[in-house]
Amino acid sequence: MVSRYDVAAVKFETAMARLEAIVGELEKSDLPLDESLKIFEEGIRLSKSCLKILEEAEHKVEVLVQDKNGKKRIHAYSSDEESDEPSA
Repeated sequence: MVSRYDVAAVKFETAMARLEAIVGELEKSDLPLDESLKIFEEGIRLSKSCLKILEEAEHKVEVLVQDKNGKKRIHAYSSDEESDEPSA
């Protein structure tokens, strides 16, 4: 059985792969204008979908972060946060 999270991940990976293909097609510049616009619009829809999935994943991470006492608290991840411990 596939969980909802797995389905979202598959959809994200599939959408990203299609976006990469669209970029490749548009970079070739050999498509007629109407076809270029059609796949560009598809790319915009896919990018919005991917952004929504990423925002939902970010929200899940924020909700699941726990403080030192094990209590859940909302806390946005920051790459410069290595540790809450003071450096020696």
